[in-house]
Amino acid sequence: MQLEGIDHVALAVRDVERSATWYVDVLGFERRYQEMWDGIPTFIGKGNTAIALFPADPNASSTPSHRKDIRMLHLAFRADLKNFRTAQEELKHRGIKFEFQDHEISHSIYFRDPDGHHLEITTYDLTGRA
Repeated sequence: MQLEGIDHVALAVRDVERSATWYVDVLGFERRYQEMWDGIPTFIGKGNTAIALFPADPNASSTPSHRKDIRMLHLAFRADLKNFRTAQEELKHRGIKFEFQDHEISHSIYFRDPDGHHLEITTYDLTGRA
């Protein structure tokens, strides 16, 4: 089997339009396939990475989960050092809290989208040390 990579990740969200706008405004994604499926799912993407946004059940609630649960822990995006630093400034400017972690081979920041999905931006470009 020869795979090219991950095509998209499907996320359930409380408000599809709000989430799509957030990913476009905050992370610079673009809308894709707008004329398809009456907007469900709503596809947004950047480069070869896409996210399909589906409406969550109106009665759904977020439940705290633990690292040992079987689930996706976070969705990570890669950036070069310049854009990693820019991302931190942009998140600060927007009042979005994030946590920095030094993983020795990479640096990462972790934050959440409007529905609480855990996101990461990571860089392996440590020449200037973040």
